[in-house]
Amino acid sequence: MGSIDAEVLGSEKKSNPGKATILALGKAFPHQLVMQEYLVDGYFKTTKCDDPELKQKLTRLCKTTTVKTRYVVMSEEILKKYPELAIEGGSTVTQRLDICNDAVTEMAVEASRACIKNWGRSISEITHLVYVSSSEARLPGGDLYLAKGLGLSPDTHRVLLYFVGCSGGVAGLRVAKDIAENNPGSRVLLATSETTIIGFKPPSVDRPYDLVGVALFGDGAGAMIIGSDPDPVCEKPLFELHTAIQNFLPDTEKTIDGRLTEQGINFKLARELPQIIEDNVENFCKKLIGKAGLAHKNYNQMFWAVHPGGPAILNRMEKRLNLSPEKLSPSRRALMDYGNASSNSIVYVLEYMLEESKKVRNMNEEENEWGLILAFGPGVTFEGIIAINLDV
Repeated sequence: MGSIDAEVLGSEKKSNPGKATILALGKAFPHQLVMQEYLVDGYFKTTKCDDPELKQKLTRLCKTTTVKTRYVVMSEEILKKYPELAIEGGSTVTQRLDICNDAVTEMAVEASRACIKNWGRSISEITHLVYVSSSEARLPGGDLYLAKGLGLSPDTHRVLLYFVGCSGGVAGLRVAKDIAENNPGSRVLLATSETTIIGFKPPSVDRPYDLVGVALFGDGAGAMIIGSDPDPVCEKPLFELHTAIQNFLPDTEKTIDGRLTEQGINFKLARELPQIIEDNVENFCKKLIGKAGLAHKNYNQMFWAVHPGGPAILNRMEKRLNLSPEKLSPSRRALMDYGNASSNSIVYVLEYMLEESKKVRNMNEEENEWGLILAFGPGVTFEGIIAINLDV
């Protein structure tokens, strides 16, 4: 592959006037920490299932996901109060939403407060709120409850993105970028919050695909502050959001299928999902890089902040794009430590990206200034942003 055109990209690590930048990151988690090695026994005990074949299958899945730890809202206290959640076939959507609506707000408030603290400016300076979740459903939406929990001004402009799935974090970032660049002086709080309780079910031979979710997904929240023209006195830009695009793949609507039912959300992930992403990711990256006006590319001279949908997706991307193993290290670390946390995951990946870039700087190695922020979700939808790492 050719090298990136230095004249096109530039070399100064400062934000361009009018371009949106990420100014701070924050995260939060529920109190229940699940060690993957103990998950199988705990899950089958909780659901009172003694099917050895299903147990063996989940044991294999837990090993292949590469996940080590996750945080979950589900607890013994919740199951004592709502034992019907662990029973097959009951109408429990009301109970689930009662739990989820409160839990995601609590986590979103905590992550947002952490982000605002890292930002270092007053909460009164937040002008817009973008809220993302696939784990709740109510009117008014979680954006209003988050604004109330934080004490945001009633003048705050709100955008709500529901049921966007794993691409939600980058979709929200794209929306926040547009808001920041079209409203000079604005400061946008992007918050994401997810819990798997909305889809928690006992194991069933009729739904073997449920076990993938049990082995892979985790709960938590993430937050970012986005704005253009950072104040050099009191703001430190982390990433410039240069160019953002979204594409969906025709006739792939059933590949990631989620339905809200009386038993909560039913998810189906088709086996061919990793192959579909592998077959289409390079063309999408070429389109994104071309849209940014970059004439040449060398993927290994760029950083890669990729939503960790699962090890198969990361492995296939790495192979198709001929990436060096370290390029997807932040994504693999996020997957190992938090599981696939849906829309939140990109926040965790970006945090690890910053951590690793600091190590590179301290070792006086060449830094990867330009890169891609990517996620894949229902549709199948590709979300991508060309970004510049300014925190190096």
